[in-house]
Amino acid sequence: MKRMRIRILTLTILTSVVSVRAMPQKLPYTEKQFEMAVACIKHFEGWHYMKDYVGYGHQLQKGERYSARTMTKKQGDLLLRLDLMRNLYLFRAYGKDALLLSVLAYNVGPYAILGTSKRPKSRLLRKIERGDRNIYSEYVSFCRWHGRQVKSIKFRRQVEYDLFFVM
Repeated sequence: MKRMRIRILTLTILTSVVSVRAMPQKLPYTEKQFEMAVACIKHFEGWHYMKDYVGYGHQLQKGERYSARTMTKKQGDLLLRLDLMRNLYLFRAYGKDALLLSVLAYNVGPYAILGTSKRPKSRLLRKIERGDRNIYSEYVSFCRWHGRQVKSIKFRRQVEYDLFFVM
C-alpha cells in the first residue's frame, strides 16, 4: 500500500514536469531530472510564510530582505532553483549522487550530510565515498524532527530516493 502511494506520487511529480530540453552530457543529471527535483521540493515544502523561511522553504540568510507576504511564486521558484544549484555545486564531486544529495540537503541542510568540525560526516556520505550503493536505509534515516521519527518526512525520503537514486 505504501509503495503504491509512493509510485502514484512519483507519477504525479513526473507528469507535472513539462517542456524539457536536453542538457550537456557532462552534467551527471538532465534538465528533466533537475525539473523533477524542483517539482518534488515544491510539493513537499509547500509555500512558507514564516519569519526565517520564505517561498518554497528558502532559509533567509544575513542581509536578505525577502518578505513572505510580498514574495511572488515566481520569486520563490527562483530562490528554490538557486538554493538547489548551490547544493549541486557543494555535492558536484559525488557525480551521479549529486542530485540526490542536493535534494536531501535542501531540507536538512548540507552540513548535516557533509559534516563540520564539530559534527562528523553522515553515514550516508561515508557509504557513498566507499562505493557502497546500498544506501536506502541511510538516506531514509534523515526523517527525524527533534529526535523523533516523523512518518511524513520518511515518506518524503522514500519518494526522493525512488525519483533520484541512480544505480
